[in-house]
Amino acid sequence: MKRWPSLSLFTVALFAIWLLLNDSLAPGQVLLGLVMTITVSLATAAMLRSRARPHHLLVAIRLFFVVFIDSVRSNIAVARIILGPAKGHFNSGFMKIPIDMRDSYGLTVLACILTAIPGTVWAGLSADGELLTIHVLDLHDEEAWIQTIKYRYERPLMEIFE
Repeated sequence: MKRWPSLSLFTVALFAIWLLLNDSLAPGQVLLGLVMTITVSLATAAMLRSRARPHHLLVAIRLFFVVFIDSVRSNIAVARIILGPAKGHFNSGFMKIPIDMRDSYGLTVLACILTAIPGTVWAGLSADGELLTIHVLDLHDEEAWIQTIKYRYERPLMEIFE
């Protein structure tokens, strides 16, 4: 740690939250907040291996809309399962998907996408990083899920982050 921590939004927000929670601008609270903020910034900076370097803004915007549309469709499908006449008649299960992406930021976004879309949950990544495990609320066609995740989410994320 040879560098001084950069003044990022995280650092400023942390300092502001400290002052707000203490409801004081007393010199002791300001000094303690600065010490705490600098310490936390140094500690978290040491944990980061690399910085995210997203590319291709248009691909990211297109992915946002794909996820939005898939989320709306999935909300409707889950509502039909839960509220429909055949309640409880669905086939939930875990499945493994071979994955090519290795970028940790891309994998993090993929985990957020899969967990945010109703009916799916990221359940894990194999130790070698080659198999993704997800849980699907209504699992009928595993191949369709594999194609959806690989082509609608993974491929654009690889374009954005790698």
